[in-house]
Amino acid sequence: MPKQNYISAHCVITNNTVYKNGQALFQFTEKDLSSYLIAAYRHFDGQYPKFFKMDNLSRTGWLACEVLLQDSFDKAAYKPEDIGIVLSNANSSLDTDIKYFETTKTMASPAQFVYTLPNIVIGEISIRHQFKGENAFFIFDQFDAAFIQQYVSNLLDNDILQCCICGWVDVLDDACNGSLFLIEREKSANSTIFTEENLNNIYQLQNG
Repeated sequence: MPKQNYISAHCVITNNTVYKNGQALFQFTEKDLSSYLIAAYRHFDGQYPKFFKMDNLSRTGWLACEVLLQDSFDKAAYKPEDIGIVLSNANSSLDTDIKYFETTKTMASPAQFVYTLPNIVIGEISIRHQFKGENAFFIFDQFDAAFIQQYVSNLLDNDILQCCICGWVDVLDDACNGSLFLIEREKSANSTIFTEENLNNIYQLQNG
C-alpha cells in the first residue's frame, strides 16, 4: 500500500521573481538572465563563489535549492545517502550547448563544455550540500507532475531515499523556470500531501 509523503516546502523562480511557499521574496526588472540570477544570489546572501562559474541552468537550480532549503530543512536529520534529487526539463542543456558551439568557431571553451549535460545542475547542488542519494534527470515536453509524484514516491516508499528534492529546472535564452519541491516522509506544520494535484497546483499558481 502506498505510504503518505509530504511537500515540506517549495520554491519557484520564474518571470524575474523568486517565490518561497507562494510568497514573492525577490523581484528584478532586468531582462538579462545572468544579471538577474546574480542579483538574486546576492540578495539571498549566497556564500559560494563557484556560482559565478556556473551556466544559467545550474545557477537557476542551485539558487532555487538554496531558497527551498532555507529555514525549511534539517539536514542533520538525514544521512547524505538518504537525500536524493530528481529533476526534469524540456530543453536539456540546449542553452549552454548553443553557447558552447559558438565558441568552437574560434576556440572551444572548456568552462562551457563542462555544462553541456543537464544533470550537471544535480552535481552542483549535491556538491554544495553533500547529498549522496539517488538522483536522475528526465526530459519532458512540459512539467509532468504525475511522473514526478510516482517516481519520487517509489524511492521514498521503498526506503531508497528518506527525503527528495524534485521538480523542474529549465533555461533557454533569457527565460528560466526553477520549480523545486522538498519531499519528506514526516508531516510538518506547513506541509501538504505529496500528490499530483498539489504539485500541479503549486506549479501552475506561479507559472500561470
